[in-house]
Amino acid sequence: MSVKLLITGGCGFIGSNFIRHILKSYPTYKVYNLDKLTYSGNPDNLKDIENNPNYIFIKMDICDIQDFPLDPPDWIVNFAAESHVDRSIRDSSPFIKSNYLGVQKLLDYAVQHDCKFFQISTDEVYGEVLDGFADENSLLKPSSPYSASKAGADLLVQAYGRTYGLKYIISRSTNNFGPYQYPEKLIPLAITNLLENKKVPIYGKGDQIRNWIFVEDNCKAIDLLLHEGKFGEIYNIGSLYDDVTNYELIKFIIENMALDYEYFIEFVPDRPGHDRRYAVDCKKITELGFEIKDNLETNLNKTINWYINNEWWWKKLKLREDDK
Repeated sequence: MSVKLLITGGCGFIGSNFIRHILKSYPTYKVYNLDKLTYSGNPDNLKDIENNPNYIFIKMDICDIQDFPLDPPDWIVNFAAESHVDRSIRDSSPFIKSNYLGVQKLLDYAVQHDCKFFQISTDEVYGEVLDGFADENSLLKPSSPYSASKAGADLLVQAYGRTYGLKYIISRSTNNFGPYQYPEKLIPLAITNLLENKKVPIYGKGDQIRNWIFVEDNCKAIDLLLHEGKFGEIYNIGSLYDDVTNYELIKFIIENMALDYEYFIEFVPDRPGHDRRYAVDCKKITELGFEIKDNLETNLNKTINWYINNEWWWKKLKLREDDK
């Protein structure tokens, strides 16, 4: 059966990995990739599949979705988002426009055309979790303009479900890492800085605790929810690894690149409102059969090797940032 998926933000990190996963896993599915191509939206992420007959790219802002030129899809899977917390602290306006108002436009379109809706969210909507774990019913306590915009969008999706009967699913994943991640984020920044013989900045003491999930595992989880998830539900997605501090994470990367971590780590002033710990309960999705086979160290080494072998992809992005 041919299913039409509209993937918004499909030239971004997670979106592009998901498109590649879907086209590989479901040869009859049609994928429409709608992306505005902001600084982190990169067509090179999908260079290997751009000629696939089941793939169509449309350059468009999600706020202009009413002008979508093709037949309405069966599903809208919304990856489109401004996602870098530091940028949201400097200027929250693009985050409110894309992450909240843009979602409202997508929801209106979905209701009008009877599309099912999948909202890609984040564990950061729960805010700081110093003890225990946040499950899908935990209070939302976002700490940054970024996480507040995502929390607002989640509530809007739920409201459209109750008010208009929209069929929706929301996923909230922990920190993703892997190939094609824009090099402003912690792991690719660390790897690429080290490849350039530069130090790696760590906020504060590096004692912030995070859970990490390899992007391919997150894509498999979203795939599972798309086909077996229950409408009107929220699902946390995370790994089963022990949580690690940012310091431990960067130390591992430096040592696995055969470098001296004491020299290459550079502590910098902490971010305003920086949450100490995120932690989510993922029992709900594991009950659907979701599991992760490889551990954090294995997937980190895969990621390190990818950046080593794909300088053509990341080097020009870093040069562009340096020129600003």
